[in-house]
This record gives sequence, C-alpha cells and structure tokens, in this order.
Amino acid sequence: MTSDTPGGNRSRGLLSRLRRARSRPRGRARRRLGAAVRLLAALFLAGGAYTVFAPGLQAQDTPQLTSAAQEGKALFDTSCVTCHGRNAQGVEGRGPSLIGVGAASVEFQVGTGRMPLARQEAQAESKPPVFNADQTTQLSQYVQELGGGPQLPEGDNLHRGGDVAEGGRLFRINCSSCHTFGGGGGALSSGKFAPDIKSADDRQIYAAMLTGPQNMPVFGDNQLRPEQKADIIAYVQQTLAEDRDPGGLNLGRLGPATEGVAIFLVGIVALVFAALWIAGKS
Repeated sequence: MTSDTPGGNRSRGLLSRLRRARSRPRGRARRRLGAAVRLLAALFLAGGAYTVFAPGLQAQDTPQLTSAAQEGKALFDTSCVTCHGRNAQGVEGRGPSLIGVGAASVEFQVGTGRMPLARQEAQAESKPPVFNADQTTQLSQYVQELGGGPQLPEGDNLHRGGDVAEGGRLFRINCSSCHTFGGGGGALSSGKFAPDIKSADDRQIYAAMLTGPQNMPVFGDNQLRPEQKADIIAYVQQTLAEDRDPGGLNLGRLGPATEGVAIFLVGIVALVFAALWIAGKS
C-alpha cells in the first residue's frame, strides 16, 4: 500500500523520472538502428537495379558500327593497331591518336600511300598505296564513326563550277609560298618539303586543305569556304596540271626568282651590248 504522504509523492516522482530516463536512450538507439536498416535496404535495392539495367544501358550507349566500318576495323586491327593503339587512341613514340581526325584525313594519308608509315621520318612521302579504294573507304568510315571529324563531299569532281581566275588568286595568296607558283613544290625546314600537287586528284587536294597534313596549315570552312576550295582545285586542275603557260616560257615554274635571273642575264646583258654598240658607232 502506497503512502499518500508528501514523502511518498516524492518517491513516486523520482521513480517515474528514472523510468523515463531509462527509456530515452533505448528509444534513440531503436530509431538509429531502424534508420541504418532502411539505408542498407535502399543501397541493396539500388545495387540490384543497377546490376539488372546497367548492361542494357551500356549497350545502348555504345554505338553500333556500320558494315563498312566493321570491315575497316578488321583492317585497322591488322595493319594500324601497332602504331595507333587498339582503340585508335595513339601509342606514344609510334603514332598519334586518330580520335577526331575524321575520314578526310584517313583518305588522304592512306589513299596517297603515306600510311602505313614504314619508319619515322621528317615527313611521310607519297608512295603507291597499300590499300585499294574500297579498303581506304572502309578505314575512313571506321575512324569517322569512332571519333568523328572532317569529311569530304561525295563525288570525284569537286571543282565543278569553280572559278579558275579566282582560284588562281586564292592559290597565289594561300598556297604559292610553299608549293611555288607553278605547283611544283618546294623545300621547307628540317628536311621537310611541300609536295608537287600537279598530279593530285580533286579529293586529295580538298582533303589536304581540310585537314592540313604534315606542315600544311588547316584551311577549314572558316578560312576557305567550300566554293573557294572548288575555285582553287579548278585552277590547279585546269591551269597547273595541264601545263598551260599563257605567258610563254615557264622558266621551270619556280616563280619570280627565275624570272628575275632571266631578266638580269638576258635583258641587262642585251642592254649593255646595245649601249656598247651604239657607243662604238658614234
């Protein structure tokens, strides 16, 4: 029987406070344990969902190669992987990355025989191509689908409608300093050179302007518009490649240097002899 005296009330209040004090830590621990269990369950659920759906998502993110690109990959894996790496990411000291170079660069390098490269030199020289036209297209398509980049227009005649006079003006401004006025090429520094372009076809010239191989600067569409490229190709094919010299003797087509020497040796000497002849007659 509990006493109703003030002392008894105090003892009951003390007991109730002790019970509450004991129950608080137990309630907090229970809540923390419940939160940890819920967190673990959520993590397991997320991991399970990722395991189920991730392979499908990865397969969707990986682009499927076209049949031409698959053929090009087979050629790449047997002929180019040693220098350019299994995923065309490049190999240090052997070959650069091909990611982003585009089909135009591959068509120029492979189509002119510059690649595959037998050894590292100051400059890759043109030689008979190792791959035929179809194989070159397949390699170009594989590199294009792998990393994108500049592409050539379709067709073999890329100078149709080009202005030969405007092309000559653009050629003298942008190309003659390296390829000379007659397109015969010329020496550069460190064993490098600008090649003869008179035997190049439309696609090779367009690809060279678009990609800037070796020491050549890149003439993208911001530097030379497609119609201006057509003008330059028209000038090369219809004037330089056909050996047309409307001014007379071409003097090796080396530009003003040979013309100056010719004027000095022929013109000045003729004037000197004419002056001496006049003086002797007088």
